[in-house]
Amino acid sequence: MTKIDLTGRVLLVTGASSGLGAHFARQAAAAGARLVLAARRLEMLETLRDEILGTGGEALAVGMDVADETSTRAAYAAAEQKFGLVDSIIANAGMNCEMPFMELTPDDFARVLAVNVTGVALTLREGARRLIATPREQRRGGRMVVISSITGAHIAPGLALYGASKAAVTQLGRTLAREWLNKGINLNIICPGYIETDINSAWFASEGGKRQIQGWPRRRLMAASSLDGPILHLLSDAAEYTAGAVFTIDDGQTL
Repeated sequence: MTKIDLTGRVLLVTGASSGLGAHFARQAAAAGARLVLAARRLEMLETLRDEILGTGGEALAVGMDVADETSTRAAYAAAEQKFGLVDSIIANAGMNCEMPFMELTPDDFARVLAVNVTGVALTLREGARRLIATPREQRRGGRMVVISSITGAHIAPGLALYGASKAAVTQLGRTLAREWLNKGINLNIICPGYIETDINSAWFASEGGKRQIQGWPRRRLMAASSLDGPILHLLSDAAEYTAGAVFTIDDGQTL
């Protein structure tokens, strides 16, 4: 396989302070992208920034609350001041309230939807505004990847609110892909299966989690690296003809 080269790209990754966001950032930096690491936990971002700098990469840590438009605009402004126009985005930030649906409050609904839906919308919109305002001859083609979930299309007991938010963000992504396609922006959506992270490791170590894994055809969790190839491809020039696509990458967990 030809190694994907993202040299010269300026990539903003939300939710980059830990988990999948941090992993995506490391992979993109290794491919040559200049990273804008965005999340609320600035200290953790700075640690990742230093790690990337230590391996010869380029990175900027910016505190960003995706659910706040002022914070989002400030993060993009800081990125432009450091690296120039952000031409690539991974909208990865997300959250869940781990409690039975009957116990969730309207405030819980609001918090999850603010991050998982409004946060993605604000991240994409601010990036698109700046790309569209820049003459095409002065920018490389825009690339946007939205991280959704298989729970947005497949029933996941106990994840009703989370799944609803991911269904919304998948449809949001498809609609924006159509609206912005003639503006030189390629937006695609990835719906991953279950990947072990700090958030869910305790569950999958429990008896209930083990039973869930045994119900899948391959009886295993996915590795974070299982998304590396698709994401790097969608960020690259090779994805020129890919737009508005929804990729389910779940190791057959929904089969």
